[in-house]
Amino acid sequence: MKFETPLIVTERLLLRMATKEDIPLIIQYFADNKTYLTPFYPRWSEGFFTEEYWQLQLELNLHEFVNDCSLRLFMFLKNNPKKIIGIINFTNFVRGVAQYCNVGYSIAETEQGKGFMTEALQAAIGYVFQELKMHRIMANYMPHNQRSGNLLKRLGFVVEGYARDYLLINGQWQDHILTSLTNPSWQAK
Repeated sequence: MKFETPLIVTERLLLRMATKEDIPLIIQYFADNKTYLTPFYPRWSEGFFTEEYWQLQLELNLHEFVNDCSLRLFMFLKNNPKKIIGIINFTNFVRGVAQYCNVGYSIAETEQGKGFMTEALQAAIGYVFQELKMHRIMANYMPHNQRSGNLLKRLGFVVEGYARDYLLINGQWQDHILTSLTNPSWQAK
């Protein structure tokens, strides 16, 4: 049985799960943005910048999507579909009486301030709410990352709390502001 993965199309972007043909593009995205992303990322895993690592990662991503555990999307420009400009990861799917997940994202340093992440997240959130039937999406950001805070506010995320030493980012425990967005038209699958 062939499993269909999502293709989310916006005015300027294509959002989709990566395939093995995309591995060089993924490695290029992270290599080009490593210095920029390092303060916002966990420590880079051994082998992170290798084809072998990404071959396994993409198999895991597909397995998790098929088993309703995560959705990991890569952002491509519509007019340049051979270049990744960002990623959006919906992870930690919890079903039952909860129906929620977390979202994390990054965008290339050179593509900041162009509205791409707002456009991408609006479309991806629509997919997660309508097609995957999530009730709540949670996003957390470090207090000094005001760009991320402003983005989430623009998208309608509401601050719900402050967690001290919440995530291990670049080898240091970092405080995070906790936010969420709920699906106003949620209906059971």
